[in-house]
Amino acid sequence: MLSLKGNWAFQRLRKGRAGRGRFVNVKWLPAGELRVGIVVSKKVGKAVVRNRIKRRLREILRRLHLPKAHLLVIASPEAREATFAELFQDLIRTLKKSGLIQ
Repeated sequence: MLSLKGNWAFQRLRKGRAGRGRFVNVKWLPAGELRVGIVVSKKVGKAVVRNRIKRRLREILRRLHLPKAHLLVIASPEAREATFAELFQDLIRTLKKSGLIQ
């Protein structure tokens, strides 16, 4: 799983398909390879909290077999209170809503 790099990649995703969940929002576009960007703002908490959420989201995405796409995952401030299992369920539900997985 590669990272989304550069401002152009994030700007391009504005036109992508979107899904909104309780803890995360996603945007994606079909692409030649899987690239993922994870955004956790300072509204969520201090660096330790933000990094923990990013680690959890990366691990969840590793466990899923996602199609080739550019994917942006944006954590909401409510994600700070979520357990790993709650984040897992919410991300799967949100990806299904957006149409990336069945």
